[in-house]
Amino acid sequence: MSEIYFDNAATTRVSDEAARSALDVMTSFYGNPSSAHAKGLEAEHILKKARVQVISGLGYTTKDGNLLFTSCGTEASNMVFFGAYEVLGKRKNNIVISDSEHPSVENCARELERNGVEIRRIPTKGGKLDLDFAEKAIDAKTMLISCMLVNNETGAVYDIKALDAIRKRNANDAYLHTDAVQGFCKLPYSLSALGTDLISVSGHKIHAPKGVGGLFIKKGVRLPSRMFGGGQEAGLRSGTENLAGIAAFGKAVDEYMNEKSERLNTLKNLNTELRKNLSEICPYVLINSQEDFAPHILSISVPGIRSEIMLRFLSEKGIYVSAGSACSSKSADNRVLSNFGLSDKTADSTLRISFSKYNTKEETLILAKAINEGNSSLIHTV
Repeated sequence: MSEIYFDNAATTRVSDEAARSALDVMTSFYGNPSSAHAKGLEAEHILKKARVQVISGLGYTTKDGNLLFTSCGTEASNMVFFGAYEVLGKRKNNIVISDSEHPSVENCARELERNGVEIRRIPTKGGKLDLDFAEKAIDAKTMLISCMLVNNETGAVYDIKALDAIRKRNANDAYLHTDAVQGFCKLPYSLSALGTDLISVSGHKIHAPKGVGGLFIKKGVRLPSRMFGGGQEAGLRSGTENLAGIAAFGKAVDEYMNEKSERLNTLKNLNTELRKNLSEICPYVLINSQEDFAPHILSISVPGIRSEIMLRFLSEKGIYVSAGSACSSKSADNRVLSNFGLSDKTADSTLRISFSKYNTKEETLILAKAINEGNSSLIHTV
């Protein structure tokens, strides 16, 4: 049975070139970047090269700020929240986020909320930020504004530049952060145009291995050290670097940026093709993602069938999709879909299909036919 993988928003297949970069480091360039001998210096060169590659992928240069390598996007966002609280929390008392953040941001906010920080959540109904609410929520006592660039469940693209404009009017010294894990490399514009101070990214969403991510810190932004030791990563995150993962991350970014137009066209065409196939074969399916959302994510609902039941049906056929975020799929929390505007019944029957360059139009047709078969054969319980 051939397999069809449509869960690329959860994780992606590592590209051959990225895997080769990791293997080269593990078997040939295995020195410690902190060592002063030749083997260490060649490792340091690989580390510096990858840092430049990721910074360049964001649309910046090393003169604009620093890229701190982390284990994942979650760690990067944790560093932002607890770092901003340590730096600014003595004189400011609120943080502004969207009401549809990934758990790596939402749960940081909840932890600080338990410590007395006021958390103000911007509504995102229909995938749009309520900028009137944001205008009132962001004030002189705001220490941090954090909003994801692309929603990991619906593909909604949020207007970070508008938040930057409000920040400049109402809270010019507040930090502005975006979790760009789902948006990095997958939008037509450069992330440097957003006006943010801090950007979280992750390797395994763009065909690099799991276990490597990054936090871009714009020049002039101060964050405290969160891990103490030998002083690696500008003293902010000590510990010997995951050089194999970092090299693969840099290579994956390079590959994506060199083929960006082609890849974006592929994702858009796959999205359009699946919409067409669903409308023809499964006209009862609800399309939740608007056409101007990020092209690699399509949220749909199959009325009457719980998402986990349809997911298992498809999985038995070798077709892999998601019932929502992989980070929250084992919970019954429909927070994001509810805030998007879906009823509980619709949210309970929602699937997320997410594409990569390895998918084909033929696979979208197979998926549509399989969903229709499931709709006919499964017991409707929602």
